[in-house]
Amino acid sequence: MNTNSSDHVEAISFDLDDTLLQYNRSPGEVLQAAFDRLELSPIFSVEQYYDRFDEFAQRCESITELRSECFATLAAENGYERHQGREVAAAFSSERDQSNVELLPAATRVLATLSQEYQLAIVTNGTRDAQRRKIEAVDLERWIDTIVVAGHETQPKPDPEPFDRVVHSLGTAPETTIHVGDSLETDVAGATAAGLDSVWLSESSPPPQFDPTYRIPSLEALLSSPNDILL
Repeated sequence: MNTNSSDHVEAISFDLDDTLLQYNRSPGEVLQAAFDRLELSPIFSVEQYYDRFDEFAQRCESITELRSECFATLAAENGYERHQGREVAAAFSSERDQSNVELLPAATRVLATLSQEYQLAIVTNGTRDAQRRKIEAVDLERWIDTIVVAGHETQPKPDPEPFDRVVHSLGTAPETTIHVGDSLETDVAGATAAGLDSVWLSESSPPPQFDPTYRIPSLEALLSSPNDILL
């Protein structure tokens, strides 16, 4: 972990999924329920869906369109008919409720505390309709000053564009803005590319190709962070 001193922090941006909130049912559970509903053996894995999500998010306007196109493509690549993938997508949509999410432990206290001292933002990959429904379901906007849905409003993370958008919107500078997230590939790499310090949310040590500025095991650690960069 890089422990160089940080400039005075004015703003903090957060990833959304698995950083601030989580589904009450995982995508894997919902996908299996969709297969069961159709009485169909799994024709692709949830990991394949994860791997292709950002690709389809860039060109689809809604989460419904994204799943339909992505699942049809995955079905065809695995030797099945495209229409079978679309049927799975429809069943998945029937099973999935984007508002059926909950804040992760300590998120309420951390955001309520930090919002008194710092400008807060969200930088999340995904489709606008799905991410907005999650945000509204847990009333995140009571603490958040700006939201960037990357892949819809900008290029997806790890491109620096969504982080640049946050800095511009908040009127801060990269040197005084930090980003918190659970993904090395999108959050840490993207923040670094945009000149922001990164805070990786993980209990593990990063592999050598990544160098987050800080690593914390839980959101609560933001309230007593290394080098006192926050509180």
